[in-house]
Amino acid sequence: MKFSDFVSTKSICPDLESVDKESVISELVDSLLAAGEIKESDRDDIVKAIMKREELGSTGIGRGIAVPHTKHPSVDKLVGTVGVSIDGVDFDSLDGEKVQLFFLLVSPPDRPGDHLRALENISRQLRDETFCRFLKQSKNAEDIVQLLEEADNNQFVS
Repeated sequence: MKFSDFVSTKSICPDLESVDKESVISELVDSLLAAGEIKESDRDDIVKAIMKREELGSTGIGRGIAVPHTKHPSVDKLVGTVGVSIDGVDFDSLDGEKVQLFFLLVSPPDRPGDHLRALENISRQLRDETFCRFLKQSKNAEDIVQLLEEADNNQFVS
């Protein structure tokens, strides 16, 4: 699975303004709403579902990266977005570091394979220090889209 299979390029947030976990999640979900990927009537429920997932254990996986995600019946296909926080956000990460890179996923409950493949792709790409460094330095959504395309074309992971 590639980023182009699930990342909504219209929803990418190159300069997140939020300063805490719930507001970052809300800001990213709002970007999916603005891009037409989710319905307004489902917005609050999706935020709650992601926060409920966070209660099980932080999706802040370390090295300044978090992958908040949930399964939700309101979506009929896997959808995701990317956000970058210049200053970083306290996300209760496993390593205690602030998070700068966010990959948020919402997938239909009846498509667990897609959900897992997307998580695998994200974690594989994010193991590449160069990819992460370039993402953190992105100035706009176009830069991020280009990096995701390069990652899809295996230009980072060996």
